Amino acid sequence: MSSYTDLGIELMVTGANDGTWGTKTNTNLQIINQMQGYVNKSIAGGVQTTTLAIADGSTTSSDARNLIIELSGSITGNQTVTVPDSIEKSYIVYNNTSGAHTVQFKTVSGTGPTFSTTDKGIKIVYSNGTNIIDVSANLGAIATGQITATGNILPGANDTYDLGASGNVWQNVYTGDLHLNNEHKTEGNIVDGSKGSWTLQEGAEDIYLINNKSNEKFRLKLEKI
Repeated sequence: MSSYTDLGIELMVTGANDGTWGTKTNTNLQIINQMQGYVNKSIAGGVQTTTLAIADGSTTSSDARNLIIELSGSITGNQTVTVPDSIEKSYIVYNNTSGAHTVQFKTVSGTGPTFSTTDKGIKIVYSNGTNIIDVSANLGAIATGQITATGNILPGANDTYDLGASGNVWQNVYTGDLHLNNEHKTEGNIVDGSKGSWTLQEGAEDIYLINNKSNEKFRLKLEKI
C-alpha cells in the first residue's frame, strides 16, 4: 500500500504497483516539477475564502503545490486564500488583484499575512505546517555597496513609507524634475492648510516652478554670489 508525502508524492512499497512503477514515477517527477512552478489563480468577487488544495499523486487540483502563486481578478470584498495545514514549503505570492480590499494568505486553520487594500505587491512566505510566515516583512537592512535598478522602484503603499529619516539622511540626492504633490492627504500644508501639485524644473539660466493645478509658471528669483 502506497503512502504520500504532505506534498502528494507517492511513496511506493517495494514489490507493489507491479507494472505501474514507470507511470507513477513519472507522475512523481511531474509533481516535483510543479513544486517549482507558477499558477495564476483568479479570486474575483465579493467576500469569500478560496481554498488551494494538493491532491495526492496528481498534478491536477493542486494549486497549493506551486512555488509562485499569482492572485488575480477584480475583488469587491476582502479575500482569504488558504493552503493545507500540514504542508511545509515556501511561496512567492503576488497580489495582482484590482479593487481596494484586503487579501489574506494563510493555512486553513492557522494564520498568515494580509495584503492591505493598497498593497498590490509580492510577499515571500513559507508554511511551517501550522501558519504562514511572512519572510519579506522580517527582512533586515540590505548591506551592499550599490543597488542598481533597471525598472521603477515603488513603495508598497501610497504616502506610507519614508526615504531616509530625520537622523539618518541621504548625503546627496541626484534627480531630474522634482514633482511635489499633497493632494491625496487628508489635511493640507501647515501654513494655510491648502493642497497643491507642483513641478520643479531646470532651465539654462533659471529654475522654474509649474503649478500643475492652474498651469501657471514661475521663475525663482536667484541672486548671483
